[in-house]
Amino acid sequence: MSFLVWFALLATHLAQVSSFLPVTPFVQTVGARSSSSLSAATIEAPVRKPETIDRVQEVRERFRKASEDAATAKGCCIGDTGTEWWRQEVEARQVTKDDPLRVLIAGGGVAGLVTAAACHAQGMKVAIFEQASQYAPYGGPIQIQSNALAAIRQINEKCYEELVKAGTVTADRISGLKIGYRKGVFLGLGEQYEKGDWLVRFDTLQPALEAGLPATVVVDRPVIQQILLEYGIPEGTVRIKSRIANYEELGPGKGVKVLLEDGTVAYADVLVGADGIWSSVRRIMHELDQGADGFAASGAAGGALNEAEARRMAKDSVLMANNANRRYSGFTCYAALTEHKASNIEDVSYQILLGKDKYFVSTDGGGERQQWFALIREEPGGVDPEATPDNPTPKLDRLLYEFNNEEPGDKNGDVWDGFAHELLRSTPEEAIKRRDLYDGAPLIFGKGWTRGPVAICGDAAHPMMPNLGQGGCQATEDGYRLSQELATVQHTTDVEGALRTYYFKRVPRTTIIQILAQLGSDLLVDFDKMMTIPLVGPFFLYMTQFSMPFILRFLYTAKF
Repeated sequence: MSFLVWFALLATHLAQVSSFLPVTPFVQTVGARSSSSLSAATIEAPVRKPETIDRVQEVRERFRKASEDAATAKGCCIGDTGTEWWRQEVEARQVTKDDPLRVLIAGGGVAGLVTAAACHAQGMKVAIFEQASQYAPYGGPIQIQSNALAAIRQINEKCYEELVKAGTVTADRISGLKIGYRKGVFLGLGEQYEKGDWLVRFDTLQPALEAGLPATVVVDRPVIQQILLEYGIPEGTVRIKSRIANYEELGPGKGVKVLLEDGTVAYADVLVGADGIWSSVRRIMHELDQGADGFAASGAAGGALNEAEARRMAKDSVLMANNANRRYSGFTCYAALTEHKASNIEDVSYQILLGKDKYFVSTDGGGERQQWFALIREEPGGVDPEATPDNPTPKLDRLLYEFNNEEPGDKNGDVWDGFAHELLRSTPEEAIKRRDLYDGAPLIFGKGWTRGPVAICGDAAHPMMPNLGQGGCQATEDGYRLSQELATVQHTTDVEGALRTYYFKRVPRTTIIQILAQLGSDLLVDFDKMMTIPLVGPFFLYMTQFSMPFILRFLYTAKF
């Protein structure tokens, strides 16, 4: 109940909070349009049109081609030449156009690529050290929400144009919460809900238009990576199989010395850890136990390349979480992207079916595909039986039972709305991935995001639950803000102060969003309990509906 009261208070005051956060508006860059020139009057509201056969083929083919490029590490540096700029030691010096800042970025996922593109756009030398051997996308497409699109547009207009072209607008239809099964309230004191009834509907378009921002689009992860590699940074910027073992600060203005696991030594003015929730850079910066970063997946962005690796990671993550001060969310998550034209595709872009200790999320993935997530409350480290000739579909069988739409229902006796089964039955077993979900407390006390010439961003700094779809979006904002602060550096001794400014400007906003995401997850899974209590259920629904415009206006801003 304290969560519910706190949620109501926080939501009510979000509009006021946003007015005094220490945020800085976009700075006009050469060739980019300023946020002040954008308004609801200049951005047309998108109107949903059914996808044509050609568009469906275009989206699916681009995904296939981008996945092939990712698997072969196209655009990445495969072998060293021995003349890379990061092999030379740096010294304290004036920063000039001819001798710019040198920035090393650990992690080649979206956070690292965006940060590299942002720093490159400011004239800095950049290199990305990615521990993976290739990109292995987990979970399919990514929602690039309005705030992240605005940041990318300021970083690189061409990247923005390509992402919008590749993306599918999701803000042009209904989004919201539904009850997953037939549900009454205690002693019949309240409304009887039927399975599939809308509980709360969200308008994600109007807040974006009011802020003069583009509408949210969904884009496949490998396509995002492909666009950023092609248009955002020079070819060969990403060096694969490059895991950071340690680093050493060399003194004021003298940068950092980085040691890779293969023995390679690199030097830079700035080191940025964009290496995910199990960040090696954060482990070293915060002096955590050696197991805090464990053994990362072999696919970039934390994606396991095969089922055996995913099963190993489920066990390793429990140990890593303890060493890294990360919190298990209480949920294991099954996810897949299925080539299926949903029965409600022209009316609904995103919905959550709520149930007891679980919920089912689905979103339009573009190209007549649906991306779905099934979140189930259970202990961490669990794995499914391995597929065998006698039991070829263990994951799918479990999910069909968990969201059973026929009598006698699931283990609680609840008969679910048929939409979950519609998507599940269209999904092959091999497409279903599973992982436990972890997040972390905001780093607002003690050890923060920076130390000396080293900073962290994205999930390394503020891992969050996926309920708001803001994980990658906040990483994008980080990359923009970090580059803007580093662009003010005139002498390398200014780097430490610029990084501290980056942290102080970003942490209030990301802290609020982390709390909202965690709170939203906790409330969703306790929905059934709250709905059973007279007055509490209707109050919860009212506050959720009332608060969402404030939350979306807080999220959809050009100030971060």
